[in-house]
Amino acid sequence: MNTISTALAVSGAGALTGAAAGLGLPARIRSWIAGALTAVVGAAGLAAGASALTGRTWSASFPSLLPLAGVRLRVDALSGLFMAVAGAVVVAVAVYGIGYARGGHGPVASRPAQAVLPLFAATLVLVPAASSVSTFLLLWELMALTSLLLVLVEHAERSTVRSAGIWYAVMTHLGLVLLLTGLALFAAKAGGESFDALRAGAHLLSPTVRGLVFVLCFAAFASKAGAVPLHAWLPRAHPEAPSQVSALMSAAMVNLGVYGTVRVGFDLLGAGSRWWWLTVLVTGAASAVYGILQATLATDLKRLLAYSTCENLGLVFVGVGAAGLFHAGGDPALAGLALAAALLHVVNHAGFKALGFTAAGSVLRATGERNLDRLGGLRAKMPATASLFALAALGAVALPPGNGFVSEWLLLQSLIHGLAVPGLTTAIVLPLAVAAIALSAGLAAAAFVKALGVGFFARPRSPQATGATESPALMLTGMGLLAAACAALALVPGVLADPLARAVAASRLTGIPPLTGGELRLRLTDTSAAYAPLWLAAALVVSLVLAGAGQRAWRRRSRRRAAKLWDCGGGQPTPRMAYTATSFAEPLQRVFDDVLAPEQDVNVTHVRESIYLVERVRYTNRVPDRIEHRLYTPLLALFAEVGSRARRLAAGSVHVYLGYGFVGVVALLGVLTVLK
Repeated sequence: MNTISTALAVSGAGALTGAAAGLGLPARIRSWIAGALTAVVGAAGLAAGASALTGRTWSASFPSLLPLAGVRLRVDALSGLFMAVAGAVVVAVAVYGIGYARGGHGPVASRPAQAVLPLFAATLVLVPAASSVSTFLLLWELMALTSLLLVLVEHAERSTVRSAGIWYAVMTHLGLVLLLTGLALFAAKAGGESFDALRAGAHLLSPTVRGLVFVLCFAAFASKAGAVPLHAWLPRAHPEAPSQVSALMSAAMVNLGVYGTVRVGFDLLGAGSRWWWLTVLVTGAASAVYGILQATLATDLKRLLAYSTCENLGLVFVGVGAAGLFHAGGDPALAGLALAAALLHVVNHAGFKALGFTAAGSVLRATGERNLDRLGGLRAKMPATASLFALAALGAVALPPGNGFVSEWLLLQSLIHGLAVPGLTTAIVLPLAVAAIALSAGLAAAAFVKALGVGFFARPRSPQATGATESPALMLTGMGLLAAACAALALVPGVLADPLARAVAASRLTGIPPLTGGELRLRLTDTSAAYAPLWLAAALVVSLVLAGAGQRAWRRRSRRRAAKLWDCGGGQPTPRMAYTATSFAEPLQRVFDDVLAPEQDVNVTHVRESIYLVERVRYTNRVPDRIEHRLYTPLLALFAEVGSRARRLAAGSVHVYLGYGFVGVVALLGVLTVLK
């Protein structure tokens, strides 16, 4: 047994043992043992993924584990990257979750929640290792079911949790139907269901069938990644799930939508046509802009982070789509660079988004609030959490020295240099993609300045915020691990150059290494561009130190006199005088009124004795998800109408039901005859 097989065996054993511990152990030690075993699952996944990124591969077949098809597993550098990311997130979140569950959140510490969590963690690690259609679908469905159960943990406390669970269940299983249809069609035409058979038989498919397979699979994977317009479940489920589950879903689970797109599109189908990747790129750009625009207007802290996930996964899909376009245009070097940028952003996003959700969970545990309009003053009450959230925000806004800047810089480099690729499509699409990235970066800065400024630095606006206390040591330890990972990714990204090159090669897109680097520099192999983040950070620190020293020296030389500032007779400002999250975003809402279509209403209540005297004026402003309102609301109304009319078919007669079955069988036989 090599390192990968041993690590996967440990991961599986840890998941089963953790589930048993969560079900059987008493409450006082349940969260400790189940959390520790969940961390073991993550550590084993990290070890297996890291081993694969060094160039090792492993495969195995277990014919007796699954009837008819068996279980097939294979780990290469591409799957190893996603396994390592998921494992690292699981380790930090498991440590955080022990403190969170012991902090008095009853449903989170319950037997079902503690039993399902290690199983969910194991599916995050094992999905990239699947190497057959049946194995992939089985693990994919187990991941969906375990995450659904965890989303519903607090269903008895809030009705919104039940609504989020229904949306998530419907959307994820519609995605499963699309994925099952696409992969089953692929396997039927290729003559086998193992990934090796699919690779070998991909050339047997006609262009129409290949395109249909890709569209079906990409729709399923885009839904899992929260891409527009299939994102409706994400801003519901992520905020309502327990905070450690939100972190796992947003930093690890959504990444598997990217993995599936790369594995099926590049590896199994062989890259395919240009229009495939144009679809991926446009979907990613739309998701990036729309997601961060919704995040900018959100007042719920976890909902803001959920929409930020839509944005960042959109940027990843921009990179994947650009890689396919460059490959179709005959430039494998740029294709490899774009894919490497996308994969690096997967890694970076996992770090700062897991840190953001765990910091938001820390705030929720301390205050019971997610509404930014009712928070404030947390920098003084929770200094460690405020600092960690600030680090996550720095990564999310893609400014140096944040870790999100490195991958977005690489993505922009690939798009800008891609303008030299011949073709009208690239000449039109790439500038628009660059503009979308620039717009999303600006809106991300506004969104996270709002979250940090209003939620942590402003005056407290509620008794809950005033009485907040810092989180326990275990929660801070878990967040500290994520913060250390973000700092390492920001300062020494060059250490990932070789692993990213191996992952790109494993996708069968190109064998040209897109990056070279070391501890201090990241250089693009096909261009003269280079980035040295450690030197940039050192220069920034030196500049801040010199500026602070100069300011202190100037203060010593100048004479100062204390005096009360003129306040126009108004006295000390109150929290009602400060910006709220809603008022901060109002100018941006006006700019994007045509896109957002906000709903405003003024309700005037008059005094009963006279209509000329006003007793109360109530103003409401709501910014609904316009895509959801225009797409899903009519569909739901249609399904409700069809369901209501379909009740007439239930006549209560056995003979009628037998007739339905006979007609259905005849119709199915007719369809099969035509297709054959």
